[in-house]
Amino acid sequence: MRLEKYLTDCRLCPRECGVDRRQKTGICGVGYLPKVSNIVLHKGEEPPISGKDGAGAVFFSGCPMKCVYCQNMGFSQRGVGREIELDELIHAFKVLEQEGAYTLDLVTPTPHLPWIVEALEKLEKESFSLPVVYNTSSYEKVETLRRLEGLVDIYLADIRYTDSGYGLMYSKVPDYWESAKKAIFEMYRQVGPYREDMRKGLIIRILVLPNNVSGHERALEFVAYQLDPSVPVSLMSQYLPHFGAKRDPLIGRKITVDEYEKALEKMLELGLEGWYQTDEVERVTARGVNWRLVED
Repeated sequence: MRLEKYLTDCRLCPRECGVDRRQKTGICGVGYLPKVSNIVLHKGEEPPISGKDGAGAVFFSGCPMKCVYCQNMGFSQRGVGREIELDELIHAFKVLEQEGAYTLDLVTPTPHLPWIVEALEKLEKESFSLPVVYNTSSYEKVETLRRLEGLVDIYLADIRYTDSGYGLMYSKVPDYWESAKKAIFEMYRQVGPYREDMRKGLIIRILVLPNNVSGHERALEFVAYQLDPSVPVSLMSQYLPHFGAKRDPLIGRKITVDEYEKALEKMLELGLEGWYQTDEVERVTARGVNWRLVED
């Protein structure tokens, strides 16, 4: 495998743990082979990702971030999933295309990047037609993202925090915002703002957290003033205080309607476009998010 060196001294993410993943797992919890927890048509993503029939979502196991509230704790941090060979991964991508997926949605893909690159390069020769979505926390290295240029059509990139102190407190990474800004600029350089007519580009996701722990107003200003106001934003209201967040004094509750409305008002004030969710947080599920276009 052409990128195998990245698994013998792993420095794919900003953690740069340097582990030989042929021998043991990295900080992300992933060993040598790609590990997948689920492959499914997923209707809960943003409209340009899910379309009518659903995104072909591949939920990879493991993650370099350790978010205390992660709704995917089972496979992101607890190792749920099954290791598969390269041929199985390629076959899964083909089956999703055959089943009518609107996009190929790679969720938390970075620890598996060498195998993903190998699979996509092979599929390029077989007229694989699905737009490839790189669904990421944005805790990425620019050097790693450059390996994806020309292979990824859509970057679906989170801004989790604009204060790296909160990144350390709640996701156990010391340099979230510094790394994420550089990564987002690189994603933008590769694909520009998302355009529906091309089915290509960058979409920014912002999950509103209680007490402005997410720094969502600053994140919106970053998009408007430093990145590009034509980059669409997905403003998410679905935070729930799972796991280690339940008793936390800052994030141990759901967001209020007022908190979300103020975030949406800021988005409108800045003239940003994109999507928002209804305030029916209790009813948000993996297959039942109600997205609406942001309109003046």
